[in-house]
Amino acid sequence: MKKETAIVVLLLVAAALGAGYWLGSRGGHETAAPQAAAKGAQQERKLLFYRNPMGLPDTSPVPKKDPMGMDYIPVYEGEETADAGSGIVVSTEKVQKLGVRTEIAALRELSRGVRASGRIEVDERRLHTVSPKFEGWIEKLHVNATGQAVGRGQPLAEVYSPELVSAQKEYAIAAQGRESLRDAGPEAQAGMKQLADSGLSRLRNWDISDEQIARLREGGEVRRTLTLRAPASGIVMEKKAVAGMRFMPGEMLYQVADLSSVWAVADVFEQDIGRVRVGQQAKVRIGAYPDKIFEGTVTYVYPTLKAETRSVPVRVELANLGGLLKPAMFASLELSAASGAKVLAVPSSAVIDSGVRRVVLVQSGGNAKAGRFEPREVKLGARSGDYVEVLEGVKEGEPVVVAANFLIDAESNLKAALGGLGGFGKVSPGETAKPASASHKAEGTLKSIDAAAGTVSVSHDPVASLGWPAMTMDFVLANPSLLGKLQPGSPIAFEFVERKPGEWVIFKLEAKGAVRSSAHSGH
Repeated sequence: MKKETAIVVLLLVAAALGAGYWLGSRGGHETAAPQAAAKGAQQERKLLFYRNPMGLPDTSPVPKKDPMGMDYIPVYEGEETADAGSGIVVSTEKVQKLGVRTEIAALRELSRGVRASGRIEVDERRLHTVSPKFEGWIEKLHVNATGQAVGRGQPLAEVYSPELVSAQKEYAIAAQGRESLRDAGPEAQAGMKQLADSGLSRLRNWDISDEQIARLREGGEVRRTLTLRAPASGIVMEKKAVAGMRFMPGEMLYQVADLSSVWAVADVFEQDIGRVRVGQQAKVRIGAYPDKIFEGTVTYVYPTLKAETRSVPVRVELANLGGLLKPAMFASLELSAASGAKVLAVPSSAVIDSGVRRVVLVQSGGNAKAGRFEPREVKLGARSGDYVEVLEGVKEGEPVVVAANFLIDAESNLKAALGGLGGFGKVSPGETAKPASASHKAEGTLKSIDAAAGTVSVSHDPVASLGWPAMTMDFVLANPSLLGKLQPGSPIAFEFVERKPGEWVIFKLEAKGAVRSSAHSGH
């Protein structure tokens, strides 16, 4: 009986061991399968390319180094959008501190008006000069003050000329002789007529009035003086005539201007002259009358450009009711152009102009708090007020950064410098990986500040990480705000990186005992 019991126990133990072995083998296979699948998936990741470690738009199909000796970063399938270096990533905290604000690029009807500054000038067609054509002396002045208003035909001065008296006598004698020779032969009459006509032409060339000529013809007395009269109604702009003075033929004695209509001549900049046409309506504002707008029409666009100001004069004709517009007054002109179709436009503040190219930061992901921005090079068109037309680079409906874009640009450049210098070197088998030193720390004294160049001169202590001895050298500031209230002579502690060979950039600055500013904690 005991033997049978022992056999049964042995069979039960064997069965239990067999079941346990079978369950353990099955469970082990089930656990290893996902691990193998994960390992296989990791091995199947497809390498797309290698990107520039400094965030520049440069890729390579094979491993390589950049000019500073840093390894290019591998980019696998699925990572190209986030890591290809085509965008700028700023932390949410920095986005809030920088005050980033966006606006949608939309179709707008831009006003094509042109603004220009100018001055009021006399209408040259209404300017008259009184210049006798004979030699003489001024005996009496009827108008003896500059700025005096005169009417057409009003006496200005009485002048005496021996030549004028002699010419009057000759004409009077010829006219009287012609009358006395009515019964004479044809030849005698013709000769006297020719003499009379010659004297008449001489008097008329000297601007003798028809009234005086008629008096001489009728046998009147020869006048000793001649009256100079105003050729037009207006204002005496210039008076050189003085009682008793001698004048020569062609010498200007008076200049009279009709100011009922004046010109506003504006200097339009070269880039705007293509939008100015003859016949355009213009509004003119004068500082002396801020509540008044004078309206006129563009009558002439000058054919020459002023090289000194790169501008072209444009003439607007204005009616001068009440004589409010005075020559030489400064004027502000608004030339209105016909409104065109709607164009894609963004605020002018969204454009970062480096002088070589124009860039707009487009927000990616539709959420400004996400902190991802894509720089786009754009081609711009016409400007109007606070908006500028975008011809290429941005699509309608895309949000563009209109505030703090310069700070984002500066922050991204600094991040690229710091991130790229972090190093991605290879580690030899069996060697412990050590983080590369992306930045260096030092202490010293601030010697001088060059705000225009954005640099400082620092006398620093030895820098152990670089093997530098104590010396005085120049550093570039990542942001001018790093200085805070520091002045030359202040003891400082700072961190810096090498942005490019020979260019050392300070990105963190401390006055010993108190942190002044840091490029990593917002601008």
